[in-house]
Amino acid sequence: MASTCASAPSRSASSRSTRASIDRRRRRARRFAFVHRRNAVSVEASPDGTSLERVLEAAVRAAKEGGTVMARKVGAEVIKTKANARDLLTEVDGEVQRIIEAKVAEEFPHHGFLGEESVAAGKDASADALREVLETGPEWLWVVDPIDGTTNFVHGLPLSAISIGVAYKGELQVAVIMDPFRDECFTAVLGGGAKLNGTPIKVGEEATALEAVVVTGYAPTDASTEVMLKGMTALATLPVRTIRMFGSAAIMLAWVACGRVTAYFEADLNSWDTAAGALLIREAGGRMTNLVGEEYDLTVRPILASNGATHDELLRCLMSTQRC
Repeated sequence: MASTCASAPSRSASSRSTRASIDRRRRRARRFAFVHRRNAVSVEASPDGTSLERVLEAAVRAAKEGGTVMARKVGAEVIKTKANARDLLTEVDGEVQRIIEAKVAEEFPHHGFLGEESVAAGKDASADALREVLETGPEWLWVVDPIDGTTNFVHGLPLSAISIGVAYKGELQVAVIMDPFRDECFTAVLGGGAKLNGTPIKVGEEATALEAVVVTGYAPTDASTEVMLKGMTALATLPVRTIRMFGSAAIMLAWVACGRVTAYFEADLNSWDTAAGALLIREAGGRMTNLVGEEYDLTVRPILASNGATHDELLRCLMSTQRC
């Protein structure tokens, strides 16, 4: 996302801008080289010999079938609330999860499955469920949110998605985020880069917070909402270019990965909200940590995902007010 100026720059300013642009591209090249050396594994097979391409293909098929149902039933009625009145559930959430779970059971009967609709509502329940499956479950684990952005879905807003992250011994290997309303399928394989409908994608080129388009969420609990509001106030004061709120963690993570937005932070998310997006962002050249700068894993709940270049500046700002 390039910056624009109200008036033509002087020759000296233009020269400085050109040098800055060149330096920026060099930094990005070095960062991409580091990311792919760090993740240098075969994209053909996982450590136990399972074909990652086969896992990816199965995840894409399941996501597209579930997405067809979502697109047809957008605006479905709420059948109940979960943690509170902000945390909604429709019959379509369960229907889409059953589609994906059945595909996994058919194709990979030895794999584990953790879906949002199989876990009781609440932070403790979700954390306990993840811990149990990581400690005692199969080595392979599918972490699935059948409809991320259910409130948008209920209100007929075309900003929700299916999120599928597949991990081996806790390390993410495959990611799929399916947006059925734009027919956009974001995919990633560890060490193989990130793609949108088969075309490689990368994070945005913003170098400073002043250039950054930051997105965030509206938490379902009062405690998390307080953290989010403090963070937004701090970022507005920094300042960043703008702050947006789209209502789907999966969409916002996918959009960081493809450069539509620069960064996304939220105070309290579940593994099914973030698993797929975390791998997408890493494979697209970005970075994802918690809100004290520790690298993301499946147990992380507060997150900052970014294009990498702006990460430290944004993180310092958030840490200065939240102390998460």
